[in-house]
Amino acid sequence: MAEADPLRKVALTQQYAARFRAGQLKVRADAPPPEPIRMPGRPSQLQLVHPRDVPRRGLGNAEGRAAFIHAIAHIELNAIDLAWDAVYRFRGLPGSFHADWVGVADDESRHFLLLHGRLQAHGHDYGDFAAHNGLWEMCEKTAHDGLSRMALVPRVLEARGLDVTPGMITKLRSANDHATADVLEIILREEVAHVAAGTRWYRWYCERAGVEPRARFIALLKEYANGFLYGPFNLEARLLAGFEQDELADLIEQAGRTPSRS
Repeated sequence: MAEADPLRKVALTQQYAARFRAGQLKVRADAPPPEPIRMPGRPSQLQLVHPRDVPRRGLGNAEGRAAFIHAIAHIELNAIDLAWDAVYRFRGLPGSFHADWVGVADDESRHFLLLHGRLQAHGHDYGDFAAHNGLWEMCEKTAHDGLSRMALVPRVLEARGLDVTPGMITKLRSANDHATADVLEIILREEVAHVAAGTRWYRWYCERAGVEPRARFIALLKEYANGFLYGPFNLEARLLAGFEQDELADLIEQAGRTPSRS
């Protein structure tokens, strides 16, 4: 995670994922405790700002689309580090936990490469635009507890991508950027499985702790996300990702009580 060069980070991710699949990497039983979480490597030219300070640009021109692609590429780069941090940080888990998150890291590395190619096609590179650090900040807040991490990163922040990506695809196709829209189609399809992995392991943690998943999820939303998520929700994708009907009913009800954002 310390690697600052994004393409080198991708190459290392794919190398280690291949070794893991080949049985050449295993979690040591006598591994020392994980080190305190810290900021992952990022290129020096990347400017990180508060989410409200990230300039909003339309998709009607090449510069606006480049900024949009950069924002999604930044999310995918963070997702690589998030997956590896889960593999490294949370101990005493079945081997399938590590297999799931190594696989996610590998997928996210491919997503970043696809977006990087689209960014270069628009005359830009990663680091050319400002980005925010919301995903990694939630990673830091949940570093103490795997249950909270599984609830809040895959099932809240990454699941939001399931909600908003279809609209992005529609706008890109309207702007005749079908190549980028095709990339987002791939990402949307594969992110369902990533959110599903988060759901699976969230429920595993809940069962081990003897807590009721639905009530704990609502409590975690109140603690970390002001108690609500904004709609609209991609109900079909969220169901495929393991959300249950009563959970989605909770989210829709909460969103309906939430003042719209200006």
